Amino acid sequence: MRKFKRFFAAVAAVTLVAVSLAGCGNSASKETEAAAEASSDAAAGGVLKIGGIGPTTGGAAVYGQAVKNAAELAVKEINAAGGINGMQIEFQFEDDEHDAEKSVNAYNSLKDWGMQVLMGTVTSTPCTAVVEKTHEDNMFQLTPSGSAVDSIKYDNAFRVCFSDPNQGAASAKYIGENKLATKVAVIYNSSDVYSSGIYEKFAAEAENQDFEIVSAEAFTEDSKTDFSVQLQKAKDAGADMVFLPIYYTEASLILTQANSMGYAPTFFGCDGLDGILAVENFDTSLAEGVMLLTPFAADADDELTKNFVAAYKEAYGDTPNQFAADSYDAIYIIKAAAEQAGVTADMSVSDICDAMKTAMTEITLDGLTGTGMTWTADGEPDKAPKAVIIKDGVYTAM
Repeated sequence: MRKFKRFFAAVAAVTLVAVSLAGCGNSASKETEAAAEASSDAAAGGVLKIGGIGPTTGGAAVYGQAVKNAAELAVKEINAAGGINGMQIEFQFEDDEHDAEKSVNAYNSLKDWGMQVLMGTVTSTPCTAVVEKTHEDNMFQLTPSGSAVDSIKYDNAFRVCFSDPNQGAASAKYIGENKLATKVAVIYNSSDVYSSGIYEKFAAEAENQDFEIVSAEAFTEDSKTDFSVQLQKAKDAGADMVFLPIYYTEASLILTQANSMGYAPTFFGCDGLDGILAVENFDTSLAEGVMLLTPFAADADDELTKNFVAAYKEAYGDTPNQFAADSYDAIYIIKAAAEQAGVTADMSVSDICDAMKTAMTEITLDGLTGTGMTWTADGEPDKAPKAVIIKDGVYTAM
């Protein structure tokens, strides 16, 4: 009965649009025509409801807002091109403020809405909490940027970004193979799984590289405003590079405090530093020369990147960061897997998940964050690492 109700509702909507067009003649707007077409598509193939979760307020809002924006951009493109297996995408994004409990609450709200697939969460600790719930429900989950190992600990969960261990090892290799430093200090957050996970693998791989870790100093969530002790130890040890596997807010304080004490090493970080140029009241000139291991540079000259950056700027008046690129790829990855799996709107959440987690190991995607990306059954992506440097106030490919 519900299918018939939806069908007649869609037909009625199209009929109303047709009457409106007849009354207006050639003055009908493109928006009205698009609405009629969307109603027809929905009637033909149904709707696939994709939910998203991440911080759009609070200290990590730069990440979540970028993910939300880029996902919405990808959804509009896909719907305009005919959707997924004839289905139109409905997308709803919930703010979790980078808080695990709020992220679980957001997940439950999206379930009430009728979510069938989850694109999220954005940050690692909330993602690790939410994956317990998606596992219980056997719902397909693809996180664009949740990099902790446990964020995709079950077979229903996959990620676009590198895991923390992969980022740590890849950073050490990049620094060593490109001979960027001889003495490296590390400042990391021991109370954060993202930061400590990267540091552990960085330290292990550093033993295989031609540089020395001369100082490794931790801080915690309760002591993340004054970094004078950690910086002084790095300076005294003669570190010519400081590795920062941390988020951009704390990194901006470290750069400011290093400058005030006359210490000017090279700084190298991971995807958590993406966003440092948008920190309020931060002197962005201090970020000149900062390097990040990240799979996306907005100034890259390939057509996919140029088109994405242009569309993002037009829609949101801003240059997209790596998190936006991860999210844009994530929606297209969901599309590719759903098409490979033959997903239809009337399938249960569990059946969609079972079909898509198999399809994920069969697809290959050329995206913004990697060419020829593939996935293993444990949810990890296979793609080449890249790095950018902040030059003249923008991220530039290295």
